[in-house]
Amino acid sequence: MKEVVVEALVPVTTEGSLADLPRRNAQLEPHGIAFSRRTSSGTWSHLTWSEFAADVDAVAKGLIARGVKAGDRVGLMSRTRYEWTLVDFAAWRAGAVVVPIYETSSAEQVRWILGDSGAQLLVLENDRHRSVVEQVQQSLPALGGVLQIEAGGLDQLREQGRSVTDAELDGRASGLHRASVATIIYTSGTTGRPKGCELTHDNFLALAENAIEKLGDVVLADRASTLLFLPLAHVFARFIEVLCVAARARMGHSSDITSLLDDFSTFRPTFILAVPRVFEKIYNSAEAKAASEGKGKIFLRAATVATAYSESLDHGRPGWALRVQHAVFDRLLYSKLRTAMGGQVRYAVSGGGPLGTRLGHFFRGIGVTILEGYGLTETTAPITVNTPDKIKIGTVGPPLPGSAIRIDGDGEVLARGNGVFSRYHDNDQATREAIVDGWFRTGDLGELDEDGYLRITGRKKEIIVTAGGKNVA
Repeated sequence: MKEVVVEALVPVTTEGSLADLPRRNAQLEPHGIAFSRRTSSGTWSHLTWSEFAADVDAVAKGLIARGVKAGDRVGLMSRTRYEWTLVDFAAWRAGAVVVPIYETSSAEQVRWILGDSGAQLLVLENDRHRSVVEQVQQSLPALGGVLQIEAGGLDQLREQGRSVTDAELDGRASGLHRASVATIIYTSGTTGRPKGCELTHDNFLALAENAIEKLGDVVLADRASTLLFLPLAHVFARFIEVLCVAARARMGHSSDITSLLDDFSTFRPTFILAVPRVFEKIYNSAEAKAASEGKGKIFLRAATVATAYSESLDHGRPGWALRVQHAVFDRLLYSKLRTAMGGQVRYAVSGGGPLGTRLGHFFRGIGVTILEGYGLTETTAPITVNTPDKIKIGTVGPPLPGSAIRIDGDGEVLARGNGVFSRYHDNDQATREAIVDGWFRTGDLGELDEDGYLRITGRKKEIIVTAGGKNVA
């Protein structure tokens, strides 16, 4: 098979934007839990959709009071935390375009991204980020101000916004449409300067709406929830952020990888998203712990049984002997691994690099089904993904509804659809090179099977995503 097209399940529309989601959710489910936030005492406090919508409006009014105009770019540099999501939606509500920056970025990277995008305002998290920005701030004449989250910057916005009327705020949101640019995400820049990928409200919304139709068991399940820990500067986490708000799934944020297991155990997500190296670390840590306790052989046998159990699911049903062994190891090991991830995780979404069949079968065998997908910044993250109704471990799934994949003559994967971007910011040459005859050239090599499932076989450019969620060559 050389091409597969999957028709959209949600009708195409030009109406609405990401800015509408918080208030829509507040109307549909005002008392539903939208977010859980870590408190200083280690517990989680809850925020309803009504409270989130009010917070978004308050910060959006503050941005308007600060002089942010429709279409202005607002830089955002922070670890993964509630305030990132808040600023994202507040900026959209104010009609602005968000420019994410990795919190580990160098001063030169910050200078290029803020300068090339023409950002008028920057919201950053802490003193360390501010010190990086101060090194290059003099060379950024368009940057009119810097707000620091941990120095009360958002409270300042809430206070300043009191003078802005609801009518003025509503006017900003109503001025947006699906084709409006929502964010400019800069690629890793392994070959030359990073390119600013313009993604629209429709890229996110149409992709999320169609993904919900295929991932309902994941994001629409009773009390569906996820704990975000990948950097929100990465398009993968950013899309999941939008997906959760669109689906009204509870969301939490974890900014410290060293406390992730503690956060899992108390937040108890029903699904998680991660890159393959995170799943590899979970497996390796469990194996090392078993070996240190003199149970290395038991772990290896349990892993073999989990893999065999998962493989048998692809060919009917596990045999009686395998089911017995699986039940034994579930009590001894598998249940403990699930508990380490909070005890309620049924699904995990993996992207950013190849997962491999070994990890895919192992995790499904212990009761956590990994839905592997494929995408890039230019496709607003997932262009293909395995879905609960039919999983093929070792593939990255079929195109999401409203998307298409074609394999070019040299084996390159070409993409088209809801999530595919239209242009790089102020870089027509790069846009012409990337999009040919309406198809985005991914730079990756792959093949389609008889069911239209994509398998990535190689890369024209070797880029992987680290366990911390950053792209490296």
